[in-house]
Amino acid sequence: EQGCNPFAQTGRSKLQNKRASLNQQIIKQMRIRAGAENLLKATSNNKVKEMVLLELSYVNSNLQLLMGQLEGLNSSVDVYQNTQDTANIPLIALGLKETKEVDFSTHFKDFILQHYSEDGNSYEEEIADLMDLRQACRTPSRNDAGVELLAKYFSHLPLIESRFFSPTHHTGIFFTWYDSFTGVPVCQQNLSLEKASIFFNMAALYSQIGTRSDRQTITGLEEAIASFQIAAGTLNQLKETYTHTPSYDLSPAMLSMLIRLMLAQAQECLFEKIALPGIRNQFCPLMKMAQEAAKVTEIYDQVHQSMIQMPIKDNVPLFWSTMAQIKTNHYRSMAHFFVASALLDHQLGPNDDEDQQEKTLSQVYDNIPEGRTPLDILKKQDERQCVGKAHIRRAIQGHEEALRIYGLCPSLNSLELLHGILKASHQRSLNKYSENEKEDEFPDYTEAPDIVPKTEHKAEMEVPTTTKVKVADFFQRLGPLSVFSSKQRWTAPRTVRVKPEDRDVGFNLKGDAPVQVVSLDPLCPAAADGLKEGDYIVAVGETDCKWLGVTEVLRLLRDAKDEEIEMQVVTMMDSMSSKLTKKSSFLSWGLKNKLKSASTLSLPTDDHSGSLPWNKPCPTFPSSSSYNNDSALY
Repeated sequence: EQGCNPFAQTGRSKLQNKRASLNQQIIKQMRIRAGAENLLKATSNNKVKEMVLLELSYVNSNLQLLMGQLEGLNSSVDVYQNTQDTANIPLIALGLKETKEVDFSTHFKDFILQHYSEDGNSYEEEIADLMDLRQACRTPSRNDAGVELLAKYFSHLPLIESRFFSPTHHTGIFFTWYDSFTGVPVCQQNLSLEKASIFFNMAALYSQIGTRSDRQTITGLEEAIASFQIAAGTLNQLKETYTHTPSYDLSPAMLSMLIRLMLAQAQECLFEKIALPGIRNQFCPLMKMAQEAAKVTEIYDQVHQSMIQMPIKDNVPLFWSTMAQIKTNHYRSMAHFFVASALLDHQLGPNDDEDQQEKTLSQVYDNIPEGRTPLDILKKQDERQCVGKAHIRRAIQGHEEALRIYGLCPSLNSLELLHGILKASHQRSLNKYSENEKEDEFPDYTEAPDIVPKTEHKAEMEVPTTTKVKVADFFQRLGPLSVFSSKQRWTAPRTVRVKPEDRDVGFNLKGDAPVQVVSLDPLCPAAADGLKEGDYIVAVGETDCKWLGVTEVLRLLRDAKDEEIEMQVVTMMDSMSSKLTKKSSFLSWGLKNKLKSASTLSLPTDDHSGSLPWNKPCPTFPSSSSYNNDSALY
């Protein structure tokens, strides 16, 4: 699997490379600080304490500078926007979480040898494929192929966990991921952090796809809306599933804020989609657009309120909270502008639907200005002008506030497009006010009421459909996962030899894969020699049969032309047999696992079980000395 070229000089790759470099510097400073703090606790020498405190002040200053640079990278939204010249307000994309490389090779090979009693070196290709897939996930392409790449690796993780991550045995593999806001590393041995971080990156990738969409076309806006809604759904699923991940960017409070942010941007794109074909200059369509803009305002206000709460405030870039505040004021001003236009530019004529306009106006307000009714405002010219101008004044005030906030955030200075949009909107409101202002008119202090937010298309979280894809288990040669997993324990494989002419009492085989010995006749010499009910047949001759059913195994035994038929069998070590296996578990790696016995075989029946009699006594065990060093292989 191939991700993007990490050395490609694209804007996003440069940003990620800088973020990775800053993460390493932050780690270095944190290690120095930890060492200095330990020394401060351990020493009683005042001179040493003074030197350590001075060093700590330098380290903390460096950390603050590095955190500031990381915040600057998180504020670099321009690299995520559509590359074409557009007149849209920039959107915020989540940056990908960075991670260290992980070498599975040594640990997995050792685990395969110790737990599965197989040669770990024979799985080098599978381990390399897994490591290549994870490496590619560090630089996914910003499209559906990148999402599918992350989903593929995410789907492999439960299989890897079942194969190699035992609840009672630590593999020694550490997964390190960096907080996307603070750069602080988090390290764990289990796969919870790995799963949660990949899930977060899927949401981040959807947000990047959304910001990159062409918002000058209906198709591009629909792509953006869908991407932000899926990003919100992915983050919500992450919040509900991985509740105890120590990384702060994966905390419930932070994820809740990010979900609101994604939904706010989806709602903003929905508003742009409605406005893109053009807004009809009529009373009812203008009132409808006013309520749509008020809905965007409402959601962005909720986002801003969540961003300024502690402890989120200390970790969210100032740029983000400033953008949310600017958009709150900008879209509120647009809502008031639309209402003002509907009242000032359109008079109630004889051909107009008076009832419809009265109903529309009453739905726009929660509280109508004192002493007025919707019908009074519509019919009386003075009232209509008074309320309309009150709305345009609120629009002007909101635009001025948005421009003021813009000027307070240094990170916004590079976004000239945003500044241009804010100034143009402000000027449009000023022009509207000038058109309706009369020189001899007394000042009017009527306060325009708030506009009720309402939308016909509310942004909703969408459940991601690509979080899991069908994948082929890299390590399926180890056998069916239902049996051959890290949670199960068995004896090492031992060889059972059967001669065709040894016909006596038998036993039954059952199971689709792998085949299991059931109903073993206690009179069978093989039972006395160590064959047990419940043993799994893992090989017949040179053929691995972990994935074969009863019919296939019996065919292998029946078609064998050699005088002796060899089977490899393993015994499950469960709680019932722990007393028997406790003393022999270590011996099973030595000579004991090569003891050979004979057994009887089974014929297939309707329920995949059967028996095949052999009428001669089973041979006795050969002496253990005859195996020499061969037994060490097991």
